[in-house]
Amino acid sequence: MRDADGLVAGCEAALTERGFELHPVDTVTDGAHRLREGGIEAAVIGVGTGTRAARALILRFIRDHPRLPVVLLVPADEPELLARTAQTGAFAVLPAPLDQAAVALMCTRAVGHRRLRRRVARLEHAMRDAMGFDELIGGSPTMQELYALIDRAARSQAPVAITGESGTGKEVVAEALHRRSGRTGPFLPVNVAALPEALLESELFGHEKGAFTDARSARKGLFLQAHGGTLFLDEIGELPLGLQPKLLRALQARRVRPVGSDRELPFDARIVTATNRDLDEMVQEGRFREDLYYRLCVIQLEVPPLRERGSDVLLLARHFLERIASRAGKDVRGVSNEAAELMVDYRWPGNVRELYNCMERAVALTQEHEVQPEDLPRRLRPAPAAALQEPVPEVVELEPMHVVEARHIRRVMEATGGNRSQAARVLGFDRKTLLRKLKRYDLEDAGRNGVD
Repeated sequence: MRDADGLVAGCEAALTERGFELHPVDTVTDGAHRLREGGIEAAVIGVGTGTRAARALILRFIRDHPRLPVVLLVPADEPELLARTAQTGAFAVLPAPLDQAAVALMCTRAVGHRRLRRRVARLEHAMRDAMGFDELIGGSPTMQELYALIDRAARSQAPVAITGESGTGKEVVAEALHRRSGRTGPFLPVNVAALPEALLESELFGHEKGAFTDARSARKGLFLQAHGGTLFLDEIGELPLGLQPKLLRALQARRVRPVGSDRELPFDARIVTATNRDLDEMVQEGRFREDLYYRLCVIQLEVPPLRERGSDVLLLARHFLERIASRAGKDVRGVSNEAAELMVDYRWPGNVRELYNCMERAVALTQEHEVQPEDLPRRLRPAPAAALQEPVPEVVELEPMHVVEARHIRRVMEATGGNRSQAARVLGFDRKTLLRKLKRYDLEDAGRNGVD
């Protein structure tokens, strides 16, 4: 929205160059009419030397549209006006004459903030639905497809093979499959890679008294213990070649022979396996029997990596935060917008397990009610600038965002005479956030005149 002092008009070209689609209007009333037509992500309003009535209209506009981020442009030589406008509830208040890169940065954040709020709102609705699928969390299309496959597979008694990268939650999928199968027996998981070969056979099939040293009594194996339920063999790709024929025989005959016994015992357990290895490749290399592969992989479920699940990362983070914070006795209610953006952009090579560890760290370190960027591991955060210098006008569009932010904070600090409380209101930060940013950018003495 333009104003009599031309504050907004002075930055229209810069905003257009950075890909913003502008819809200029001359008054706040015109802006309200344009907003009703839809398609507006943010508003930029100049607060110049207009009348008190005009400023009252701006205040009413902000109050009438609480979900629309509003950026106010105010003359830098009117610190009292800066302070008053900082209390209007606007997304940000910028002093003019303007650093056009700072205006572009703030508008980018304003649009991103609005979109993130909409995303969070959608996620809250999706979370209520997603939480209904046992312990699996997620509303992304890939997870919805997985839920449908689990439901269909649960009605069958055929062996199921679950594949996916390490940390994606394959055991959680196996448990969901068991609960929805209607089987009344137990769910028994065993990590094949965690047991030595000499003990693995006895663990799976059981043994007779005296079958080997320390076998002081007979013991039922997991195949028999899982009667009426589900036996989950995790890391099946690590099964030794010597045991693979025995497992194949048990699956085909539905009977097991305990170690040291001359008789076979029937079992009634559904077999579910999981691996992060490429079993096809292992078959080609002769490290996994082809006939066993086909016997185990009658139905295959692939768990998608976290990087392919979009905003599910925020759903999972919120779920983990509630659980961890409750256990730790800390009042951590969510993730700040800045931290959420970093989490959505991160690739999560360790998948859901890495995210859980990240939230556990954040709860332990945070001193606020929301997780902040500095509470996240360094690998999620952009590297700080080595030095902050005044930009060369010809390449201002090539500057990193943290350089632009630091320069803008310096200008606000100077415009407010170093008054941190007033500067925080102008910038739209709380005071703690401003103090962290001043320290991060080495601006703790910027604009100081002895006022705090």
